[in-house]
Amino acid sequence: MKQQYSSLFSFSFFLLFLHCTTTFAQTSPAATPAQAPAVVVAQPPAATPTQAAQPHGITNVTKILEKAGHFTIFIRLLRSTQEENHLFSALNDSSSGVTIFAPTDSAFSELKSGTLNTLSDGDKSELVKFHVVPTFLSTSQFQTVSNPLGTWAGTGNRLPLNVTSYPNSVNITTGLTNTSLSGTVYTDNQLAIYKIEKVLLPKDIFASKAPAPAPVAPAPEKPTKAVPAATVESPVAPVDISGALMFTQNQVVGSVGIVAAAMFAL
Repeated sequence: MKQQYSSLFSFSFFLLFLHCTTTFAQTSPAATPAQAPAVVVAQPPAATPTQAAQPHGITNVTKILEKAGHFTIFIRLLRSTQEENHLFSALNDSSSGVTIFAPTDSAFSELKSGTLNTLSDGDKSELVKFHVVPTFLSTSQFQTVSNPLGTWAGTGNRLPLNVTSYPNSVNITTGLTNTSLSGTVYTDNQLAIYKIEKVLLPKDIFASKAPAPAPVAPAPEKPTKAVPAATVESPVAPVDISGALMFTQNQVVGSVGIVAAAMFAL
């Protein structure tokens, strides 16, 4: 009998142990491994039509124009004249910035066929430089700039570039070209690229060469009174009149003889 109570006690103790273990497991949350904090990766802002993405943080004009589209011919000129490298150096080494007036492909198509092919390499380089102002100009700054604007091509009567700002537009004239800004391709605090629908033609290249001035005719002299030329009589050849004198003498003598005869007859 005593052995049965001992067995029952052991069995009850075993059940109590199992119950306590199960209850403890349910009430105690399982330990979970520690998780590292999530890393938030900032996404670069999407490029907008007026602010193209810069390759590797370096301003690259041709990349910006390629992304914008419709500037194939201007890009080709930038590369063939090596002005692409000049722009790269200026934008990354200068603090004054650059402003570019970029003609579209349709602007070049308005030129007379073969115009670019007739230009020398020097003229092509000057044409590109004529579209670059060596300072950053926002649209609002066109209201206060002084004309004519200086460009990479230079200044002077053969390279005039004048801008006139209106409330809703900016007009550009060169003496041969008259156009307006048709949009902003790119702008920041260092570079501004504006779209134009006509190629800016500098007089230094495209103005017809003026003919050389005609020599100045000497002033007419005051007329003087004409002096009549002296009349010089031609020498007269001597005429032999001895025969005529003898004839006259004979006539006189004959006449005297007739008169004398008539008197004697009386």
